[in-house]
Amino acid sequence: MRDPENNPAFEDIEARRIKVYADLLFNNVQGFLANSFPVLRTLLDEHEWLAITRDYFKRHEARTPLFPKMPQEFLHYLAEEYQATENTLPFIQELAHYEWLELETLLDGHEIDEVHVDSGVDVLEGVPVLSPLARPQAYQYPVHRISKDFIPDAPSADPTYLVVYRDRSDEVGFMVLNPITARLIELISTPNQPQSGRQLLRQISVELGHEDPAVVIAGGAEIMSELLEKDVLLGAVVL
Repeated sequence: MRDPENNPAFEDIEARRIKVYADLLFNNVQGFLANSFPVLRTLLDEHEWLAITRDYFKRHEARTPLFPKMPQEFLHYLAEEYQATENTLPFIQELAHYEWLELETLLDGHEIDEVHVDSGVDVLEGVPVLSPLARPQAYQYPVHRISKDFIPDAPSADPTYLVVYRDRSDEVGFMVLNPITARLIELISTPNQPQSGRQLLRQISVELGHEDPAVVIAGGAEIMSELLEKDVLLGAVVL
């Protein structure tokens, strides 16, 4: 079923019938992957797409039978088994990961309302709480911009920092982050001794070697306000 060209059917089963089921299974898989990775699909012609998905279907041994987990299995295949050629898109793994991240955020079973925050506590004075539906990620390529009209052939000079999130309306979106915001989110999500937003921004000012921490704190307050509006930050808890 998975590799009919190199594995003949049983002699007592009509080859035509086997082909019907083999085609049905493969078309279901490649169709599901096409819907899961729509941008990647548009960048590959029919032959390239069918070759990759056929190779995945033929070679990859999935870690789970769950259909919604197939996109993640495809990521494992790209990272561990896919044999790149000189024509392979250099950003194929990163683009696939970004598209998977959006899908994974959409399907995540967590809800924002499950998270406890203390009402009325300012994120500067309390411990900022990151949404469980916010997923920060750094890429070498600007994956959020890639399309048929923009196909980069080399990594960017600086990393692209993004956070993919799902808001209270269950809408999935993303934000492009500057390095300071990315570092702030990293510190907020690090499971260490809790620190207030002000303390975290003061730490960042030290890391930057900034001569006036108040400037960094003021800028960070604006950043956290935007993150609150997007439901990337949910509020704060008492320190």
